Amino acid sequence: MTAADRAPPALPPGLRERVLAASLRARAAGRPVPDAPEIPAAEAYRQAAGAFYEALCLLSDHDWRTPVLRGLDVQGLVGHLIGVEDDVRRCLSGDPEVVGASHVESTQAAAIGEAGRPPAHTRADWRRAADCTLDLVRSADPGTQVAMHGMRLSLGALLVVRAFELWIHENDIRKAAGWDASAPGASTLRLMTELAARLLPHAAARAGLAERVDVRLVLTGPGGGTWDVTVGGGAAAPAAVSIVTDAVGFCRLAGNRVTPAGLDLHVTGDPGRAAAVLAAVSTLALD
Repeated sequence: MTAADRAPPALPPGLRERVLAASLRARAAGRPVPDAPEIPAAEAYRQAAGAFYEALCLLSDHDWRTPVLRGLDVQGLVGHLIGVEDDVRRCLSGDPEVVGASHVESTQAAAIGEAGRPPAHTRADWRRAADCTLDLVRSADPGTQVAMHGMRLSLGALLVVRAFELWIHENDIRKAAGWDASAPGASTLRLMTELAARLLPHAAARAGLAERVDVRLVLTGPGGGTWDVTVGGGAAAPAAVSIVTDAVGFCRLAGNRVTPAGLDLHVTGDPGRAAAVLAAVSTLALD
């Protein structure tokens, strides 16, 4: 057998282009299959509130007294979230004092105030506060610009932030109670990953990332996608990095509940710059 006999046959002309075109017709670039159905931000918040309330209903009285975050027990953490909903109501009414208020300090009195109360009363008060938020946003324009706790963003984005926080704190409580972690539904997760990707430049600025970096962020699994984002500043030519990880893990990183070392990552490009971008993501957390 000659070398020519062993060589693979030549591919038909244009085969690569036809395969790529067929692939793009079957699935748009950067979107998982099956894609998550689109839902309004208010629905994502409603689902997150429902999951959080279901978790509260499963807690024993002992669980409510379990330490969970910032020196708060579970009841104190739920009190913090009652305070957050009160601040949302103030925000939507145009109260200027809530615009620059600290997310933690503004709600600390509500958190401490739950100590010693029957857990069922705390649970019912939180449910009423969340339902009040849902009533206020039901007919509101999600594009309306609002401001609270140092954030200026659309009402829709604020509701995604709220869904994000409820999911993070639901899992704080699950961990304290010794339960398995939960993941948001794919449609809610899609809104969360889109917002986190959009906020990457803000996170990089907050973390003091000075060098300009072109980031290709690929989040796998339901609710994932692909985003091209430039972070940092400076006039120098940007470095390019690609970061691939799963969508739920990335959202846990944005909530400051895992470190980059705890993610299943695939990075191409400068690993140091990729590490700096990932470290910046955790600055998005409110706590």
